[in-house]
This record gives sequence, C-alpha cells and structure tokens, in this order.
Amino acid sequence: MNIKQLFIIITIVASTLLISSCKNEKNAQDDDLLDTDLIQNSNSAEGTVNADKAPVMLFERDIHDFGEIIQGEIATTEFKFSNTGKSDLIIASARASCGCTVPEYPKEPIKPGESGVIKVSYNSEGRKDAFNKTVTITANTIPNENRIKVKGIVVVPKDKQ
Repeated sequence: MNIKQLFIIITIVASTLLISSCKNEKNAQDDDLLDTDLIQNSNSAEGTVNADKAPVMLFERDIHDFGEIIQGEIATTEFKFSNTGKSDLIIASARASCGCTVPEYPKEPIKPGESGVIKVSYNSEGRKDAFNKTVTITANTIPNENRIKVKGIVVVPKDKQ
C-alpha cells in the first residue's frame, strides 16, 4: 500500500466519521429558540389579517430624554409596556440603531393584560454632543415592528477637552 492509497483511506474514514457525528449533534442555539406553536400569527398565508386576535404592544412612553450625561457614563432607562391584545405577545428581537445602545427584552410570552419592561442602556464612552438612538422591537403584533427612542446630550468634562 503506497502513501497515496493510505491518504485516500484516511480521508474517507475521517469524512464518514465527521458526517455521521454531525447528524446526531443537536445545535446549542436550538435550546434558545421559542416553540413555534406558541406564536399565534394573525397573518395568514393568504395575507388576511385578524386584528381582533392579535397582541397589542402599548408603551407608557416611547421616547426617553436622558438630558445631559457626562462622557463615559452608561445611562439606562426602562420602557414599560402592556399587552392589551387578545393573544400572547412574543418579542422576537430588539435591535438598536447603534452598537452604543443595548436593549434587553423579555424572552417569555407576555399574556393578554400583563406587562413587561424593555431596558435600554446607552454607553457614552468616546461620544460627544447630541444623540438620538432608536430601538426597533420585532414582535407578533400588527404592525410587527414598534420603535422606542432614547436621546440626550453627551457633555465632555473640561479635563478631557
């Protein structure tokens, strides 16, 4: 048996082991996903909308003004909301318009009549002057995107100017 044949045999065995082990391996991210049976999407394949059964995300306020904050501070606020609809509210994601803004949202369904909180933090490190950041929340509501905003002014201390 020459080196070329040995290399081919080793490659075949390694490929077989790799393929068979991947089939049985569970993706770690699958544990973090919501069960699709929990989502009652009010939009059907035909494009009809049943707004009567849809969850409704109602915020107490949708804009927060931090006012003046000192450069380097992390300013945090909470946006309280209620599900005033008829089915469970499920938030799929909350994305900020910039990496300096970080939203945290509830991962569990919000039942009709219940409330939740979205916490938004703004990191002013290396920033100055006015800011206006948007957080887009994607959920099973109509429309499926809601927006909240934080704004303020970053003041640079005199010793850093």
